[in-house]
Amino acid sequence: MKPVITEFDLADYLDSEEMIAEYLSQVLAEGDTEELLQAIGHVAKARGMTQIAKETGLGRESLYKAFAPGAKPRFETVVKVMNALGVELHAHPVRL
Repeated sequence: MKPVITEFDLADYLDSEEMIAEYLSQVLAEGDTEELLQAIGHVAKARGMTQIAKETGLGRESLYKAFAPGAKPRFETVVKVMNALGVELHAHPVRL
């Protein structure tokens, strides 16, 4: 019998507020902008892109494109999606 291989989808594992917060915190700590944008896209997908589109007033397809690898979404778009996700970013001083 042939083994069944399924595609890994990170959104399947972002199933709690704690998991989402930890994931985004880890990505932020690494400081990679591209990775952060992709992470926001994963979280939006986990929450339901249709619902995020409705809450932000943006098109569902536009959201998929905005958070696809290599995309450069406007800061306004990122903020709208973060608000719809119920996620806040916080700044704190870096301790050297």
